[in-house]
Amino acid sequence: MSELLDLYEDYLRTEKKASANTISSYLRDMHQFEATMLEQELELTEVLTQEVEHYAAGLTRKGRSAATVTRSIASIKSFYNCMIALGIMDHNPAKGVAPAKVERKLPQILTGKEVELLLEQPECTDLKGYRDRAMLELLYATGIRVSELIALDVDDLNLSAGVLRCASKGKERVIPLYQTAVRALSEYLHRVRPQLVESPSETALFVNMSGDRMSRQGFWKLIKYYQEKAGIEKDITPHTLRHSFAAHLLENGADLRSIQEMLGHADISSTQIYSRLLNQKLRDVYHKAHPRA
Repeated sequence: MSELLDLYEDYLRTEKKASANTISSYLRDMHQFEATMLEQELELTEVLTQEVEHYAAGLTRKGRSAATVTRSIASIKSFYNCMIALGIMDHNPAKGVAPAKVERKLPQILTGKEVELLLEQPECTDLKGYRDRAMLELLYATGIRVSELIALDVDDLNLSAGVLRCASKGKERVIPLYQTAVRALSEYLHRVRPQLVESPSETALFVNMSGDRMSRQGFWKLIKYYQEKAGIEKDITPHTLRHSFAAHLLENGADLRSIQEMLGHADISSTQIYSRLLNQKLRDVYHKAHPRA
């Protein structure tokens, strides 16, 4: 990796507080962009707007999706913003490049019955069952991201107040917990976690059966297992429960601003997709139920 990409990685990690996944995808995009520019005997500091436009067009010709092209342009823009911030360049050659239009697909959500079925799957007959029930209840109760879930520490829970403190991307938000989630978390925290954790210094709220912090991959396998066990045909991911949390709140009268705050969305437009989802559902109900539809 070139020295400039080393600097960019450090900038994303320390200045932008980007997640590991964001850093990985942005660097992957920049590796590909740099390789293409070097084929044209251009250093990254020599790139002009027309090169970025040609590169984006080339990705489209190769069959890359609109979302992929858009993300690549965003990565390139971010890189050159970093170069400007570090005083290496005084302009951003990607600034005027318009991303491809991406049709945002409506997220898949679970029905209320499907959520209940999924949450019932962990059997509280052993340590793993108690832990898994607590994790699933917390995920649906708060709508937090799986990366935030596995990063939680014990001190982030305030069960007496019935709230969770979630810190992500340099910001902190406090999310209420419903009583069923509080009970599941209390049972796990006081009866189960002490038997799983070997080191008294371990701060992780959720740990695997070896006593170490739960990994993203470990939780992914867990949720796929319970999907199959429940016989739910929809492809459930950890994000499915996040989407379901937001959609169900909106459906039951919560306002968009409150949902935005609980989800940790920086922009209200990210939250408004759930309004589209609810409108689509109402249209479907109308066409199925109206006698003249």
